[in-house]
Amino acid sequence: MESNRKVVLVTGGGGLVGKGIEQYVKENNRPNEQWVFLRSSDGDIRSKEQTTAIFTKYKPTHVIHLAARVGGLFSNMRHKVEFFRENIAINDNILSCCKEFNVIKCVSCLSTCIFPDKTTYPIDETMVHNGPPHPSNEGYAYAKRMLDVLGRAYNEEYGSSCRFTTVIPTNIYGPHDNYHIADSHVIPGLIHKTYLAMKNNTDLTIMGTGKPLRQFIYSLDLAKLFVWVLDNYDELDPIILSVDDQDEVSITDVVTMITEAMGFKGKIIYDTSKADGQYKKTASNKKLRSLYPNLSFTPMKDAIKVSSQWFINNFEVARK
Repeated sequence: MESNRKVVLVTGGGGLVGKGIEQYVKENNRPNEQWVFLRSSDGDIRSKEQTTAIFTKYKPTHVIHLAARVGGLFSNMRHKVEFFRENIAINDNILSCCKEFNVIKCVSCLSTCIFPDKTTYPIDETMVHNGPPHPSNEGYAYAKRMLDVLGRAYNEEYGSSCRFTTVIPTNIYGPHDNYHIADSHVIPGLIHKTYLAMKNNTDLTIMGTGKPLRQFIYSLDLAKLFVWVLDNYDELDPIILSVDDQDEVSITDVVTMITEAMGFKGKIIYDTSKADGQYKKTASNKKLRSLYPNLSFTPMKDAIKVSSQWFINNFEVARK
């Protein structure tokens, strides 16, 4: 292998964002690069031994770290211990191997749900550690926060050879998502529920009031931004990857977009006995806009239609 060849290892390569990056890389000419998209079948990165074996095999020069134990609101509430322990182990193993194998740059994925529950809006990159996260997802959130802490610690102790940075996407959706009814995030879960309501000719029941506000980013838009960060963003501090704060929508807005995209004509019921979770998480992309001023995003209605159609076309093989 040529000494100047870039080898980019993408953990979680079979997931929503990983598949988006894989599509983006295929569609854009990137000469003299090898991209490796890891699946769970390649090894269990909760294990240091198996993680070391993966790095030994591929010898990456760059890493995009997406892999994590993730789930929706109710899964986070039920399994706080597992979300904390598994994500701590995964992140520790990846950054440790990045140090041991002299990886030039590692870009790790955080989430806006790690931000403090009690805060002012819009939130920005300086506010990650300003207070406790929402109690519904504290296991996951604290484990993810430690990626920022650990990355900076590596750089402080070992210097510029450890260029470990983090990005903070808002809620992600798109083809190849996890559509599990109970454990998925909001958009894929709603797409699946709408599909079943249409198939079985039943009402569509939405958990909660539909009032919470969220920013959503299409996985293919996020893929482009991940590659941009790998190529161009050299700070250690996190950067929020998000649509503009004025593009925040309610869960009811999302339900409307999905039901219109899928042609659902039945009754929609909101089960207000179920928890809403955090009311809003409005994030500022001011830092991103200052560094990437010409950035544009796919209109949400268009991306919802593509995502819904992908699920319909791939129902038998989709993760659910």
